[in-house]
Amino acid sequence: MYLTPEQQDILDGKKGETLAKVMQTLVRYGDIFGADKLVPVTGQHNHLVTSFGLKALGPVYQLMEQLIEAGAVSRQTFSVDPRPLDKNVPSNFLLDFIFKNFMYSRQDFYEGQLQKLGLMNDDAFTCTCYLDQVGNKPAKGDVLSWAESSAVVYANSVLGARCNRNSGIMDLMGSVVGYVPHFGLLTDEGRKATWIVKINTTKKPEAQLLGSAIGMKVMEEVPYIIGLDKWLGTELTDAACTYLKDMGAATASNGAVGLYHVANLTPEAAEQGESLIVPGAKVYEIDDAELQRVYDSYPIVWKDKDARPKLCFMGCPHMSLQQLMDWTDKVEAALKAAGNARVVIPTVFTAAPGVLKEFEKTPYAPRLKATGVITSSICPLMYMNNPLAGKMPVITSSNKLRTYTTARYYTDDEILRQITEGGK
Repeated sequence: MYLTPEQQDILDGKKGETLAKVMQTLVRYGDIFGADKLVPVTGQHNHLVTSFGLKALGPVYQLMEQLIEAGAVSRQTFSVDPRPLDKNVPSNFLLDFIFKNFMYSRQDFYEGQLQKLGLMNDDAFTCTCYLDQVGNKPAKGDVLSWAESSAVVYANSVLGARCNRNSGIMDLMGSVVGYVPHFGLLTDEGRKATWIVKINTTKKPEAQLLGSAIGMKVMEEVPYIIGLDKWLGTELTDAACTYLKDMGAATASNGAVGLYHVANLTPEAAEQGESLIVPGAKVYEIDDAELQRVYDSYPIVWKDKDARPKLCFMGCPHMSLQQLMDWTDKVEAALKAAGNARVVIPTVFTAAPGVLKEFEKTPYAPRLKATGVITSSICPLMYMNNPLAGKMPVITSSNKLRTYTTARYYTDDEILRQITEGGK
């Protein structure tokens, strides 16, 4: 790997032992993937995936403390994934005891470390850091050192930034030293599509279901999606971006997609067209029957498959402001049609703190509250990542939450019917 004189000086310890270790980590990381050089991180802000103060993460806290003591803090301020706790989310005494005394007992301490390292602000806890209300939206062509799979795939695909699927802690390393290894999705060649995905559905495909189908088929490769612009249009409107947010999160969690192109819509596809497709690319056709096949393939891991749901989580990744407003209208209308005043299943809509603050300024907020729906900035995945919550029959329309927890997936329409009418 070629290193500039400045990079070599850091590696040689001329700027301190701690920075030398950080640089050594990045060089080894790049060597594994065949990187030819290190390139500067250019995004204004970073995004870290590790937001939770798990008691078991002792080595992480030690590493963070070494960085802080050496003054090797992030060159950028950063946002971070959602907090794992919120007293407003339904729980019980035993769950609260486990959360606070065993699982996330270091939360306050760890958040203090994050503030010293460069946390943007106290509201910068979300997986949708790129939303306008959060303030961490990279520009096209920016080189990033992010982790969080749903944020990385959005930044690459919808915004045209460049970022590999980094792991936790590697995201911070790149930001501290200001460089990342040049390989994969940072290169022109690595952004070429090796799959052509043809959408031939008779109606607009469910975003989470379509993303799941694509992710499980192409895995870590890059798909070029043809036919989706028929349903989304050719402009990146709020509605289109929201759809791509949810679809991309499913491609990244049900597979390992870090970048997708949508013909006539996403930046690189709009500019370069089918020249992004490599010769001999594989083809995957998705019609109504294929989406149904994928849906039917999901395992039901509840002990009692006929159990009545005890909780519903919406917002993994976090919901946008427009989604909160649209769902307020939908929940109100469905409750009225069902003859119910409030949701019949405890329901939590999750969104970024900044999004929720803006939502509270709208007339939709009191209307949604009147339906019984709870809003929170919690991470549903972190809430469910324990044996007690794992035994609960939880429903969701998030394919990411379904993949990583015991939550059971339903489409948006099915979720709406269950929370307003009840029954299966």
